[in-house]
Amino acid sequence: MSFLRQYTINHYGGLDADKPSELPYGDFYWAEDINVLYKYNYSKIPIAINEATSGAAIQITEVANNYSSLTPGGSLGQIAYVYNSQGTSWAPGSLGGTYYPAGFYVWNGSTWLSDRNAIANQLELNTRDSEIRVTQLNKDQTIGGIIDSSKKYFIDGVIDMGTTQITVPPTGLTLGGASFDVAGLVSTADNYTMFVSESPEIGSGNILGVDYFVTTSGTNSKVYELYDATGFSAFEFARVNFIDCSSLGDMYNYRQGLEEGTGRFGGAPSLTLHGTWLGGYRITTSIVRSLSASMATPLFKAGTAFLMNSRFLTDINCDLPTLASLFDFSQVNFPNPGTLDIRNTIITRDGVLSPKDTNLTPNISASDLASFWKGNNGLPNTFVGGIATISTQIETVIATINTPVQIAGTFANTDLQHFDSPSNGRLRHLGINPREYTVNFDFVLEGAANAEYTIDLIKNDGVDNILFSQTRVVNNLQGGRDITYFSSMANVILNQNEFLFWNVKNITGIENCTLEIDSSWSVEER
Repeated sequence: MSFLRQYTINHYGGLDADKPSELPYGDFYWAEDINVLYKYNYSKIPIAINEATSGAAIQITEVANNYSSLTPGGSLGQIAYVYNSQGTSWAPGSLGGTYYPAGFYVWNGSTWLSDRNAIANQLELNTRDSEIRVTQLNKDQTIGGIIDSSKKYFIDGVIDMGTTQITVPPTGLTLGGASFDVAGLVSTADNYTMFVSESPEIGSGNILGVDYFVTTSGTNSKVYELYDATGFSAFEFARVNFIDCSSLGDMYNYRQGLEEGTGRFGGAPSLTLHGTWLGGYRITTSIVRSLSASMATPLFKAGTAFLMNSRFLTDINCDLPTLASLFDFSQVNFPNPGTLDIRNTIITRDGVLSPKDTNLTPNISASDLASFWKGNNGLPNTFVGGIATISTQIETVIATINTPVQIAGTFANTDLQHFDSPSNGRLRHLGINPREYTVNFDFVLEGAANAEYTIDLIKNDGVDNILFSQTRVVNNLQGGRDITYFSSMANVILNQNEFLFWNVKNITGIENCTLEIDSSWSVEER
């Protein structure tokens, strides 16, 4: 059987010259003549930890003759030192008696405590200049008070916030915990918002979080209502879970959002994005499960004047209830082509893959110019390109030998994605990415027997450029139909608004030709 070892931390005081050269690790010595606190390290050597030259200085806020001489502390975690004990030693003040020992005291917000473990913990915390520990006891004074943006707020355990709000200042908030299993901020209050700006006009800065969970389960409650103070702030989280949240709330005009390893479990965790987001939003390696069956709002919602100037990208693994959507974004929310970037997702409804379910993305489709959806399971994918097929054949008139003219005939266009047809027989690239394409064609051309015809694939980028040519001799067949076949492929690069079309020329004469019905060509990304 193994036993826990119990260690005692002792506190001593006196003149600096009288301090012991060695004491057990963790013991303290207060040099009262020079107001310096020493802590003994693993080598049992005293180390001054509150000198002005120390970057991790501990501040002793008050030195008093005895406990009764102490004045109320000004803030949680302040340390005081008492020279002399007071009262009867067998009835300590911590048990309702009258004895208060000499040594260190820590202010808990309402009284001075001489508990040695509490003092040791507080002294340790006070050496962490960049961190403020948030507990159930001090939540109102720390994370619920005026935020010090130069500190990280460490969530120590599961904190019931009640109705206490966290006001994120224009200088921002950084918070984290040990993990989302043991650290969390929770509230069951109705009509409650956990993270707020002081006002829309003052706004908030960065909000950065890692390794904790959040619950806001009250009626009409939500996690966020934050307004970016500058339009250049970040909303970023790693390994943060949202559990049984009635809503994630509203974010206004932030520059960018980033979620990595986040989870949404239970509740109706809809997040509404408002205003212009300059830098985009990315949700990666994230999971959504067990949402409320009554949730009818989208997981991501377009709010007032929402505009995503960069990309919204996700590879989320998401199971939606019967009435909820993944997002309700529309083409107007994405001014740049291909910036609604959905790739390698797994999207189910009530546990079933339903790629034909139009309510998954009710206001936009995979083929729209804003969309670039690839490798998805349970959601349609984008196939950039299109097909043009001769639906009505018309004779192409050739007036001059070896002089190209555009092939005549009526082309019917199908499955145009990120392409359109500015005029008959032409396919124009509307997007920005991808730029690399393959053109496939399969033409049957009727012409004069034994005549040679050349077809040219033309790209117009302001001027006409020949990208590919092929020459064939028309077969001299019995009967009235003399034809030849053109079939191949060509790789091309197309920038935005550049277009393709076909010319034909007779290099042996001036006999006309006709591209027969069902002849077709297509453009597809490589």
